[in-house]
Amino acid sequence: VQLVESGGGLVQPGGSLRLSCAASGFTFSRYAMRWYRQTPGKERELVAAISSAGGTTDYAESVKGRFTISRENGKNMVYLQMNSLKPEDTAVYICNALQIVTRNTYWGQGTQVTVSS
Repeated sequence: VQLVESGGGLVQPGGSLRLSCAASGFTFSRYAMRWYRQTPGKERELVAAISSAGGTTDYAESVKGRFTISRENGKNMVYLQMNSLKPEDTAVYICNALQIVTRNTYWGQGTQVTVSS
């Protein structure tokens, strides 16, 4: 099983980034997908979630209206489009897969996003 994130980097405040997560080794279409973020000294924060079929999404209040989660089940990919980035969005962004019924879960290694001028 692998979840491999990509797309992180350094961006100026107000800028945009698109994160990608490539999944393999499990039945991707049966898993809800989530993006978390982690900063030193803080608890891991759930940023965005999408249902297995992609019909339902949910966002943390801090990113609503700025971030969009999406998925392509045919490609085993999940994305996080991040717009109007703020310095407080700086974190390691981590991809997570969750099987709602069995609670089986997988984690990626994360990709660093730094928002700074």
